[in-house]
This record gives sequence, structure tokens and C-alpha cells, in this order.
Amino acid sequence: MSETPKDNQKDPWARFRSATRARIALGRSGDALPTKALLEFQLAHARARDAVHSAVDFDRLAADLSPLETVRVHSAAPDRPTYLRRPDLGRRLDPASAARLTAGEWDLLFVIADGLSAAAVQVNAAPLVRACTARLGHLRIGPVVLAEQARVALGDEVASAMGARLVALLVGERPGLSAAESLGVYLTWDPKPGRADSERNCISNIHSGGLSIQMAADKLCWLATEAARLKLTGVALKEDAPSLAGLDNEKNQLTDRS
Repeated sequence: MSETPKDNQKDPWARFRSATRARIALGRSGDALPTKALLEFQLAHARARDAVHSAVDFDRLAADLSPLETVRVHSAAPDRPTYLRRPDLGRRLDPASAARLTAGEWDLLFVIADGLSAAAVQVNAAPLVRACTARLGHLRIGPVVLAEQARVALGDEVASAMGARLVALLVGERPGLSAAESLGVYLTWDPKPGRADSERNCISNIHSGGLSIQMAADKLCWLATEAARLKLTGVALKEDAPSLAGLDNEKNQLTDRS
């Protein structure tokens, strides 16, 4: 419910609270928070913990992506506790997964990694991939890779093994106390192990209270088209798309698939 002018006169912080999900001007009860604010904080903390420790239902995710082809892989982290303690293992494929990957001639590969929020992946990943694949018919898109116990850099090894020129890795972002289901996307040209974060473009804060699926798809499709045309990503690729209406023109210009 929006705040009324009368509410603002009673509480000068009301208009600020209506513009942000941050916890501001919570009030107090004696030397502590009011009960309502304390319970809301505890609920947000519980949701953040659940997001980190819960597992993505990859079978359901594959069904949500159908009829798109999917491939399952696992990082070198054997379980969730190890994954959380050893970020380095989450950046590498386990040998069995690496052996299952076959190379092709792909312009773009989508990799969906569970990351640090199962809720973000379960809710947002499939709709975003569907929205993008529907617009990127000018690119050869490989099977969608579903990566368990995975971090961002795992996408480089996967895409390199599968022969993709460009990888878009979707990952559950570290949950905060205002959003536990935020999805991030990392786009990397010429992916291979050892790529630096400065060589990627990031789209973050994708969730119902942040960047919408539609807006995220607009950004990702524009960036992917420009990355394929210019053959680069990262700090050298700036998002300069005042209007996405010209995306079709960019598609027509993309003819070099070398």
C-alpha cells in the first residue's frame, strides 16, 4: 500500500521506506527493535540461510526448460558443505562431467549454476533462458548446461570444452536480507579457464523486486549480440542501448560466424 500525505506528516520517514527495501527508521521499543521489525529481520535471515543451503531441483528445472536440450554436470565439490568451504572446487568440473561434454560449433552457450541461492535459480533461470532463446535465433545456441555446486568460473571450462564462442552463466547470487532469490548473469567472450572477472559483463539483481525477467532479457540479448559482433566482453564492452528496438537491425548485421 502506498503512503498517503497524511502518513508522511505523521512519519517523515514513510516516503523513504516506500522507495527502498532497505531497513531504515525501524523505530525502537526501549533499547531494542520493535517486535514486528525484529520478527521481519529473523524471517529474512532464515530465508537467506535457506537459499544458501537448499538444493536446486535440477530435474524440475530441466522440465521447465523443455523442449530445450539440457546437459547435467557437477563441479569438483562433492557436496554442499565442501562447496561452501572450498570456492576453488566450485570453479572446476569433476572428471566424470568433463568426459561427458562434446564439442560443437556454438555461438552461445547458457550455463545455469546453482551458486548461492537455489531459490533464485529455481524461479528465474528457466524464464530468462526462454526469453533469450526466443530472441537470439541469429546465434547458434548449444544445449543448456545445468551445473551443480558451481561458481561463475565453471562456465569457462564448460564452454571451452563444448566449443562455444560465448557463454552466459546464470547463477544464484549471494542472498541478502532484502532479497534471497536474486539471479546474476555473467557473459564471457572466448571462455576458457583463467578468465578474469574484468573480461565478463555482469547483469545482477534479477528478481521480482529488482530487475525483471523482461528487462534482464533485453540487456542480455543486446550484450550477447554486441559481444558476438565485436568479439569481446568485459570492460571493453559498454552497454549503450538507449532503446532495444534496434536489436533486429543488429541481428541482420551479424553475419560473421568465424
